[in-house]
Amino acid sequence: MKATNRAEIAIPRILKHEGGYVDHPNDPGGPTNKGITISTFQSYIKPNGTKEDLKKLTTEQATVVYKRQYWDAVMADSLPVGVDYAVADFAVNSGPYRAAKYLQTIVGVTQDGRIGPKTLEAVRKMSSEDIINRLCDDRMTFLKRLNTWPTFGKGWASRVEGVRTDALSDAQEAHSKPVTGLCPTILGVIKGG
Repeated sequence: MKATNRAEIAIPRILKHEGGYVDHPNDPGGPTNKGITISTFQSYIKPNGTKEDLKKLTTEQATVVYKRQYWDAVMADSLPVGVDYAVADFAVNSGPYRAAKYLQTIVGVTQDGRIGPKTLEAVRKMSSEDIINRLCDDRMTFLKRLNTWPTFGKGWASRVEGVRTDALSDAQEAHSKPVTGLCPTILGVIKGG
């Protein structure tokens, strides 16, 4: 997996979780399509957009919104493989500010809701697998406290476990790739030889 293509891998996964057009009366976000609320649609796609316009949202338009509003907001391109997807999916589901604060809590830095150099440095010092597992556990705890849990909980639980599985698999794959382009002496030192 190329780090530069991570958004291209993660965003389609997020879109699968989000599904199509829904206007559930218990959803505080109101009408959504592909996980994009009407207010986000109006902010990024069409300022005076209606429900009918939202129904016509394309995957390409949704991808642009996810990249700008969520992926970039949590600095996902700077996060380790696997952690990037777990944090970005949390951001889509519960907001970038909350996803960043939860990550910051896990890595032990000031929780200001903005991922910057100190957060990224702290993330690099921890195991990606530990961060992913704690983030998914903390996310579930948060979701279970919401008054909409009885309505949406089963789907959220399935989503978070799917994210955990994919993110851990991505992280393990990234760690198992051989180091290339180094002279044999340096490679031997890295491998403990």
